[in-house]
Amino acid sequence: MKEWFNKIPVEEMISWRRHIHENPELSYKEYNTAAFVEEKLRSFGNIEIVKPTETSVLGILRGAKEGKTILLRADMDALPMQEESDVPFKSKVEGVAHTCGHDIHTAMLLATAKVLSELKDSLHGTVKFIFQHAEELNPGGSQSIIDSGVINDIDAAVGLHIIPNLECGSIHVRPVGAATTAADGFFLNIQGKGSHGSMPQNGIDPIIVGTQIINQLQTVISRYTTPGELAVITVGEFKAGDAPNIIPDKAYMSASIRTINDETREKVEKRVKEIIDNTCKTYGATYDLDYQRAYAAVINDKTVSELVMDSAREVLGESMVKEAPLTSASEDFSNYRQIAPICFVQLGGGTAADGCGFANHHPKFNIKEESMISGVKTEVQTVLNFLK
Repeated sequence: MKEWFNKIPVEEMISWRRHIHENPELSYKEYNTAAFVEEKLRSFGNIEIVKPTETSVLGILRGAKEGKTILLRADMDALPMQEESDVPFKSKVEGVAHTCGHDIHTAMLLATAKVLSELKDSLHGTVKFIFQHAEELNPGGSQSIIDSGVINDIDAAVGLHIIPNLECGSIHVRPVGAATTAADGFFLNIQGKGSHGSMPQNGIDPIIVGTQIINQLQTVISRYTTPGELAVITVGEFKAGDAPNIIPDKAYMSASIRTINDETREKVEKRVKEIIDNTCKTYGATYDLDYQRAYAAVINDKTVSELVMDSAREVLGESMVKEAPLTSASEDFSNYRQIAPICFVQLGGGTAADGCGFANHHPKFNIKEESMISGVKTEVQTVLNFLK
């Protein structure tokens, strides 16, 4: 047992989590949450406060001696959905809920900051705690924090995410390479020419155009990406027409696209655009395409990931630390790789047997709060080992 274990403010951390959970705020509107975080950081002492944006907070803890700089990140925004869990600290805000766990991330990072603030005299280097806004909404809050310049001196960045259906308090890390996928997509309006169904020769059928595009898109993954490499195209919307005997004049579709490396991401985007353009020209239709790039894949650095895993083993034991599989989720934590090597960590929040069987973004999302202690232990020990 480490001497600093008894410095972890477990009861306070749980109360912070519950306060934030009851008072969720959407992306770019985290004013009260940011004010709450700032108040707590100031109360710990030894921590400088910087506001990179209106609704984000950066705490800076400078150790007694010079050394490297590490960034720990927690996101703070909630989701636009109604909570359906039966916890006594349920969201008080209609249609807004912390069903992804950002309240948990924030509370854990506050607890980590409190512990480390009390260890200031033994630190060789600097710890930056970024409480980030707007992870849930493209383009994401991380880029504006990077653009502010306040963290451009960091040597590594670590982000931690709670995941239900993993053993309570366990740590899961992708040792190297893609830990998540890039999340892109498109929104397409196809303009054809309406006609009566009995006179198809007078129209340009956007339904035919759309179905041909969808069929062609299936070849992008099977013929333009490396076999075995994760890549997905999902057309989730296709809308056209409202009568059985009328050829409509327009159709609409939208799609989600997932890839894990920059080269494939570029190839897929290029090919998707070619298919849409060529197919519309073939049938005489025109189109309006909004192709959106969202978050790049999170690429874990081998050295930082090994440090995190070794640190977690040191405080939790060998059996509680596992290699994580690649997940097809996406995260704007990926942007921090622009300035330093990164590691994205998954924290087990409890399994279905613990009553935690609902995934992130589910209206009944919930976790076992004791799992948060493992998160704080891992974050603190990672900092101590990195700054040795």
